[in-house]
Amino acid sequence: MAKILVIEDDIDINQMITEYLTERGMEVTQAFSGTEGKLLFQLQSFDLFILDLMLPGMSGEDLTACIRKNSQLPIIILTAKDALENKIELLGSGADDYLTKPFALEELWMRIQVQLRHAGMVSEPKSISYKEWCMDFNSMCLRISGEPINLTAHEFSIIELLIRHPKKVFTKQEIYEAIWQEDYAIEDKTIHVHISNIRSKLKKTQTDHYIQTVWGIGFKLAE
Repeated sequence: MAKILVIEDDIDINQMITEYLTERGMEVTQAFSGTEGKLLFQLQSFDLFILDLMLPGMSGEDLTACIRKNSQLPIIILTAKDALENKIELLGSGADDYLTKPFALEELWMRIQVQLRHAGMVSEPKSISYKEWCMDFNSMCLRISGEPINLTAHEFSIIELLIRHPKKVFTKQEIYEAIWQEDYAIEDKTIHVHISNIRSKLKKTQTDHYIQTVWGIGFKLAE
């Protein structure tokens, strides 16, 4: 069970995050100001920090610097600033990741899992399976009924994302930003092209229908 400190002065957002993470087995401590967050950081041990930038008492930027001076544990920033220079500044100042408000809780959860894996808090399985698919992380290969499928790194990552969240409908933006770690351009055709290429490669295995299009929304795995 990972211990997470959520530092957010908006009571509704703080409570929403806390309830969501608690339901997923995390041990969550709440703080509602930068100074309270700093005090809790000094008194208790945590595995990951989620903090807003606009905090009373002590700014998120100063708190990030304080945490980073004393710890290399992961920090995820919540921010309303979406300009590229702001994001570069955040990562350069010690944050490990950031989410622009408003955000989906599912995306926050995914980013938490990534950071906990990087910190060694979540053990990575050697493989994961879905129906006839088996993703081997040692060889970074998708096998279907034992037959390897030649995928690019991005194609492999897209399938991994879908398998890890088999009931979720992903928008094109969510897939793009999760895989490429960049902002999504509304008219970008990248995801459609990659999904089309993946389906073409899966067609000979008769499992191309596993990836379903949800019209007007995005993509999901078949039930």
